[in-house]
Amino acid sequence: MLILTRKLGEKINIGDDITVTLLDIKGAQIKLGIDAPKHIGIHRNEIYEKIREENVMASNISGAELSEAADLL
Repeated sequence: MLILTRKLGEKINIGDDITVTLLDIKGAQIKLGIDAPKHIGIHRNEIYEKIREENVMASNISGAELSEAADLL
């Protein structure tokens, strides 16, 4: 893990396409602005984990369930 120290308004570049800007600090919270291409997904970790879990559950569908879904279409 890379750990960086930034002041308000300072930026971090990730590759050529992503810029992270420190926008605000209030107590234990910070606000980050992330500028990235639209094809790159940006999610809070708890949302990313939920998406990942749902994808795993969706991939565990049985052959019978797939056939049933295909019949409905």
